[in-house]
Amino acid sequence: MRLNMDKIIKTIAEELNIKTNQVEATIKLIDEGNTIPFIARYRKEVTGGLSDETLRDLGERLAYLRNLEQRKQEIVNSIDEQGKLTDEILQAVGIAKTLAEVEDIYRPYKQKKKTRATVAKAKGLEPLAQIIIEQKETTPIQEIAKQFINIDQLSDEDKKNKDKVVKNEEEAIAGALDIIAEDISDNAKYRKEIKRQCYREGTIQTRAAKEEEKSNYEMYYEYNEAIKYIPSHRILAINRGEKEEFLKVKIEKPEEKILAYIERDIIKGETQFTQMLKDTILDSYKRLIEPSIEREIRSDLTEKAEEKAIKVFGKNSKQLLLGAPIKGKTVMGFDPAYRTGCKIAVIDETGKVLDYTTVYPTEPQNDIAGAKKELLKLIEKDKVDMIAIGNGTASRESEMFVADMIKDTSRDVHYVIVSEAGASVYSASKLATEEYPDINVSIRGAISIARRLQDPLAELVKIDPKAIGVGQYQHDVNQKKLAESLTGVVEDSVNKVGVDVNTATPSLLSYVSGINSTIAKNIVKYRDENGKLKNRKQLLKVPKLGKVAFEQCAGFLRILDGDNPLEITAVHPESYEATEKLLKEIGFDKKDLKEKEKLEELRNKLKSVNIPEMAKQLNIGEMTLTDIIAELSKPGRDPREDMPKPVLRSDVLKLEDLKEGMVLTGTVRNVIDFGAFIDIGVKHDGLVHISEMSDKYIKNPSDLVSVGDIVKVKVIKIDQERQKVGLSMKV
Repeated sequence: MRLNMDKIIKTIAEELNIKTNQVEATIKLIDEGNTIPFIARYRKEVTGGLSDETLRDLGERLAYLRNLEQRKQEIVNSIDEQGKLTDEILQAVGIAKTLAEVEDIYRPYKQKKKTRATVAKAKGLEPLAQIIIEQKETTPIQEIAKQFINIDQLSDEDKKNKDKVVKNEEEAIAGALDIIAEDISDNAKYRKEIKRQCYREGTIQTRAAKEEEKSNYEMYYEYNEAIKYIPSHRILAINRGEKEEFLKVKIEKPEEKILAYIERDIIKGETQFTQMLKDTILDSYKRLIEPSIEREIRSDLTEKAEEKAIKVFGKNSKQLLLGAPIKGKTVMGFDPAYRTGCKIAVIDETGKVLDYTTVYPTEPQNDIAGAKKELLKLIEKDKVDMIAIGNGTASRESEMFVADMIKDTSRDVHYVIVSEAGASVYSASKLATEEYPDINVSIRGAISIARRLQDPLAELVKIDPKAIGVGQYQHDVNQKKLAESLTGVVEDSVNKVGVDVNTATPSLLSYVSGINSTIAKNIVKYRDENGKLKNRKQLLKVPKLGKVAFEQCAGFLRILDGDNPLEITAVHPESYEATEKLLKEIGFDKKDLKEKEKLEELRNKLKSVNIPEMAKQLNIGEMTLTDIIAELSKPGRDPREDMPKPVLRSDVLKLEDLKEGMVLTGTVRNVIDFGAFIDIGVKHDGLVHISEMSDKYIKNPSDLVSVGDIVKVKVIKIDQERQKVGLSMKV
C-alpha cells in the first residue's frame, strides 16, 4: 500500500503543480480528521500555505485515486483467482490512470451474461476460433469445421436446445467468428486506441427530432462540432435537448481508420481467413465496439462538462455568499407579484421584523395610490433606509412603483434589486417555520429578501445551495457531486468570514469547521439556557462539543464582547500565548484591541515587526505570525468589506430607454462559460459575450469578473421582440 500511496502523492503533486511533501503533509492532516477550512487557515506551515480551493481539489483527487487503487487490487485478485494473471496484465493495470482504463483491462475476465460468444464457447468452438485467428492452417476451413459438428453426439433432449447444437459447418464457423468478434471488442489496447482516435478526429452531430417544432435548441437542429473543441456548456445543452426529445445526437467516428488499425494488428497476409476476419472485425466494431464506445465517450464528455459546470456554480455561489453586507440599516423587503399582491416586510438593523403587509400596485388591481400611502407610512414610522426588491416575477413593475414612491418621502431612501433565488424554497421550509411560526409563508420570502441585503451569507446558508441560482445547468448535473461541492463552498465562505457565536443561527453554525447540525443546535440551546458565551473555552461545556471539535471550530467563532479581546479575531486559542508575547514585545496589551485611539499606534508598530526574527523568538511559523499580525491590525473586521457594494438606485430604466452606445453601470449576476449576465436596471439582465469582455484573449470569463462585481458596460444590441440586450465591457 505504501508504494501505491507514493504513486498517489506523486500524481496529485504533478496535477496540482505543488510539491510532494505538501501533498503528503496534507493527506496526513485529512486522514487525522481535520477539516479543509481548519487546514487552510491554521496549518499553513504544514501545507506550505495551500489555499482552500487547492485543498479541496487535493481531497477530491485523493478520494478518486484511492478508489482507483482499491479497484485495481480487486481486479488483480479476481483475474488471479481465475488463474489468468500475467505480468503483462499486472503492468497494464499498474499504469492505468482512470477507472475506465482499468475496467477495459478487466472486460475479458468479467462474468458475462449470455452472449453469442458465450453460447459458441459452450458449444466447444473456442479451438476453431483459435485456428481462424492464427491463420496458419491450409486445410480448407469447411473441412476443419466438420470436426465441430456435434448433433450426432447429443441426446434427444439436448438436440432440442439450440444453444448446444452445431448442425453444420456454417454454424461452427459462425460461432467461432462470434468468439473472435467478442475478443476483439474486449481488447483493452484496441479500445484505448479507438477512443484516442475518436477524441482526436470524432465529431458530435445533432439533428432535430421534430424538425417543424420550435424550441430553445434550434441552433442544434443541424449541428456538427469536433469533440476536441466542444465546450462544456454545449455538451450540457445538447444533453438537455436530447432528454427533452428535441434532438437526436450521435458521434461521427473515423471508422475507416479504426477498422484499418484493427485489421493491421490481426490479419497476417492474404489467406483463406482474410475476408472472414475483415467481416468479423466490421461486425465486432458495428455490433459491439461502436455502441459501447459511444456511450463511454458521451458519458466522459458529460462528466467533464458537469465538473466544469459545478466549478462555475461553486465559484459564482462563493462570490454571492461573500457579497458585502449592508450593516446598520433598516431595510424594507419587497417581494413582487401580480395577482396575489406584493409582500412587504420591514426589518431593523439586527434583522428583527418590525412590520409586514401586502400591497397591490401591480396588475390586475393596480392600486398604486393605496400601496404608496401604506408604504410611505411604514417608511416614516420604521425609519426605513433601504428597500430590497426581489428580482423575480413583476420585479420591474415593482421597481417602477418604488422609484416613483420614494420621491414622495422626506427620508433619503434608495432601493436595490436583490436576487430572490430560493426565497420561496426557504419560506416553506421547516427552518422558516421555526424562525417565524406566526408569520404567513408568503411574508417570509420578503423577510428573506430584506435580510439578504443586510447579510447575504447568514441568510443564504438557510437555503439549499442548489437553489441559489447562479449556475449553469445545475439541475442537469450529478446532484450528489453538486451538493458536495456546494457544501464545501458554503463551508469555506462561512469560515473565511467567521461567525458570531452569540447571534448565529443553527444553520450558520452548522457550516463552521468541526460543527455538525446537532452541535450547532446544542450551542444555541446552551446560549438560550446560560446567556451569552463570554469566552471560547465555554464551548467545551456544550454537549457533544469535545476537544477535537473545539480545536477545529474555535478560531472561526467570534465573541464580540467577551472576556478575551483576542476572541473578536481569528487568532486560534493555540496561538494566544504567542500573540500575547508579541503584543508585550512591542509594548501593547490585548486590551488595547478594544481601544480605538490605541489601534492606529498598534497598527504602525505591527508594520515594523521583523517577521523572520519574531517568528523564531516566539517559536511559531512565519505564515502563522503573518496571519496573527493581520488579525491584530484589524480586529473584528469583516473580510467582506473589501467586496463591491450593491448598486443603489433611485430611478428606473426601461428597455425602451436604452440606445445603442449607451454606457451604464451594472452588477454581475451570473458568470458562465460563454460570458456574463449583467443587471443594468432593465427587466432582463444583459449578456456580455466572452468576445466582448476584453480586447485581449480571455480563456475563461471568471478570470475577469465575479458575481457581485460592479462593471461599466456599453449597450451594443437591443432586441425588443425577444427582450434581450447585448452588452460590451470594451468601454
